[in-house]
Amino acid sequence: MCGRFTQCSELAVLEGRFDASAQGLVVHPRYNLAPTQDALVVVQAPVRNLVLMRWGLVPAWAKDPSIGHKLINARLESAADKPSFRQAFRQRRCLIPSDGFYEWRQATKSRPKVPLLFLRRDHAPFAMAGLWESWHSPAGQEMVTFTILTTEANAVVQPVHDRMPVILLPENEAPWLDPAQHDPQALAGLIRSYPAELMEAYQVSPAVNLPAHEGPELIAPVKITMANQTLL
Repeated sequence: MCGRFTQCSELAVLEGRFDASAQGLVVHPRYNLAPTQDALVVVQAPVRNLVLMRWGLVPAWAKDPSIGHKLINARLESAADKPSFRQAFRQRRCLIPSDGFYEWRQATKSRPKVPLLFLRRDHAPFAMAGLWESWHSPAGQEMVTFTILTTEANAVVQPVHDRMPVILLPENEAPWLDPAQHDPQALAGLIRSYPAELMEAYQVSPAVNLPAHEGPELIAPVKITMANQTLL
């Protein structure tokens, strides 16, 4: 699962990294993106653009947009067949730029719930695989939303959670976005476990627990003391 992530890199950095135009967007770095909030997404139609979409996919056929609260993630193993994601998997794929994502090590009798940030060792931005949809209200208002694909956790994430976002290798980002590709098997073949040796994780402040909290202090490593052991 992925229920919180960051988009800390400057917009110009993301434009260069993903060869995409932000078309005059004005956005600020985000350190605690949560479901139902707007995030930057890369789409190709026909050229690459960075656009803002709401996190939590609302299928075009939905009667109530609140369904998006339940569709923040899509399991890779079933997305190509599940009605909520089937058409988007074939026709509306996207990249979600990120610098890191959060997971929480579950509490035990001897220790509290602990948030950790998972990111690349070099702290460079990466692309999570996503799907997007356009929904129209009865009054004709458009809402554009996205979901993040998840897969089995690699060796870095697995001690904390059995699922993680699908992180695409750079060479597979263009084929994933290719609007001419509709074959679910070929698309699934672009996805593999992200190399654990490229990732790291560390404990961060419990302030990240509240979606209303923002700021670079949220991604700062928490110093570990003997009374606060947080090894994975």
